[in-house]
Amino acid sequence: MGVVLKKQKSNYTKSPSININGFVKNSWPKIIDHLLNTSKKTIKTISIECYQGVDLTEIKTAFSAKVGILNTYDFFKSEQEVLKMTQGFITDDEVFGHIAYLQMEDFFDKEKVYKAKQIIKKSKGKLLVMGPGALLISPDSDIKIYADLARWEIQLRMRKNQINGLGVVNKDEPISYQYKRGFFVDWRVCDKHKKKWFLQCEYLLDTNKAGNPKLVEMPTIKEGLQKAANQPFSFVPYFDPGPWGGHWLEKVCDLETENVPNYAWCMNCVPEENSLLFSIDEEIIEIPGINLVFFESKNLLGNAVEARFGKEFPIRFDFLDTIDGGNLSLQVHPDTTYIQENFGMHYTQDESYYILDAKEDASVYLGIKEGADVDKMISELKDTHDNGGFFNADNYVNNFPAKKHDHFLIPAGTIHCSGKNSMVLEISSTPYIFTFKMWDWGRLGLDGKPRPINIEHAANVISRNGNTTFVKNELINVVELINATPGCIEERTGLHEREFIETRRHWFTEPVLHKCNGSVNVLMLVEGRKAIIESPDDDFEPFVIHFAEAIVIPASIKRYKVSPYGESKNKRIATIKAFVRI
Repeated sequence: MGVVLKKQKSNYTKSPSININGFVKNSWPKIIDHLLNTSKKTIKTISIECYQGVDLTEIKTAFSAKVGILNTYDFFKSEQEVLKMTQGFITDDEVFGHIAYLQMEDFFDKEKVYKAKQIIKKSKGKLLVMGPGALLISPDSDIKIYADLARWEIQLRMRKNQINGLGVVNKDEPISYQYKRGFFVDWRVCDKHKKKWFLQCEYLLDTNKAGNPKLVEMPTIKEGLQKAANQPFSFVPYFDPGPWGGHWLEKVCDLETENVPNYAWCMNCVPEENSLLFSIDEEIIEIPGINLVFFESKNLLGNAVEARFGKEFPIRFDFLDTIDGGNLSLQVHPDTTYIQENFGMHYTQDESYYILDAKEDASVYLGIKEGADVDKMISELKDTHDNGGFFNADNYVNNFPAKKHDHFLIPAGTIHCSGKNSMVLEISSTPYIFTFKMWDWGRLGLDGKPRPINIEHAANVISRNGNTTFVKNELINVVELINATPGCIEERTGLHEREFIETRRHWFTEPVLHKCNGSVNVLMLVEGRKAIIESPDDDFEPFVIHFAEAIVIPASIKRYKVSPYGESKNKRIATIKAFVRI
């Protein structure tokens, strides 16, 4: 019990990178000089295909003295047409929409595109075609470049009102509306387009740092993706404050605290949100982690997992910090049928809370109490939301004590939330935002406004047959001993039979041999300072991991060995790993 807040210096790796060979051009003058003086005999057109959010003004300013410029947005349909085309996916809901099936081609005006192609054809000088869909306008350009941007950086730019959506001017809208358009429409369209064109480009342009572009040859990026898909690695975690946030992460992960009220979240294995870093001669290249899933899915996920989920990463690790903070919102996730029929997602957010650390009074709300009237609870929640007052969750929802290394399983439809003073490792599937908040404890968000509440959706999905006995027997510390030797204890800790993720915990003082068995593994050191991952077959270089770091073990790795290392050598340490049940 108790909290391990900084008795030792943090060894958490905040910017993990993978070393690869190649060269980097790292400023606009160097990039432009390289492109215009390449070995090609004649350069007439350059296409820079851009993900949504890439700063086109910066590109235009850099190139305008050297080439003529065509901006793809000039050939889009009118904003009114785009709004009409996308409204069915955006909906009137503040938070939720429906996954768009649109293609990049749907945003363009055919007559305008024809005129653009005529301009290119008749041009006497050099032309740059830039923006989303540039390779639809000029697919035969002499040089093709993909300008990429990580989704977390896009969100930060949204918060600063710096970027617009595809074909719409929405940068001054509330962040929730900007994010919703990005999530349900823009990113879906850009991702489909990326899958087709990314590897056909000769260069990647890293635009994640404003004013600091980096150009890399695409074969170098392909090498990096292949290397990542065949060795242990970490995505780049990011941290964010929240109204209930705590102070464990800032100490254990050595985070900046100036002008930051707390850290509520850490996304540390969500490739759709996280970045992947490559180091080339000490120059860091940042790309969206999802690129690895798109272009190395079989090696990364495994054949069976890819066949089931496609080019999506199904396992999510993230942190929820309420140490010296507050309760999470009382919430519930939809079941698979509901999320498919209402939002167009393939699977839902089954999850679990693994308690990485806790104070004495920590607790988890989980499941409806024995005999509680769910309809009365929903009625009270609506009344409180509409008229104010305080909803007493303890009248309806079980509240269980939580201690370090407890594991709470949360199948879809189970009402839940972590109470204050818990450090939660959330192990779940990855459909992102489909959390129906029912009660937020009467507080405001960090922006001073109430956070959206989704009682109607919650009422449609909440499990009414759960009860206290069921929760105790099937959802809390359902630990099964798998194997025991003098140097290792292996335990199955979940998840519930309705969920597709399996978790295994190992307590060990000696090296432990793991087998991927055809599924990507995600591994975390949950007890101890340091461990090392090695290949019994010399398939990859030894990889050192530290407490609380999320490590991806691609399915291409058949076997790997984890051992106590450094100051943890000869001590009892523990890992938890997650994989897809096949």
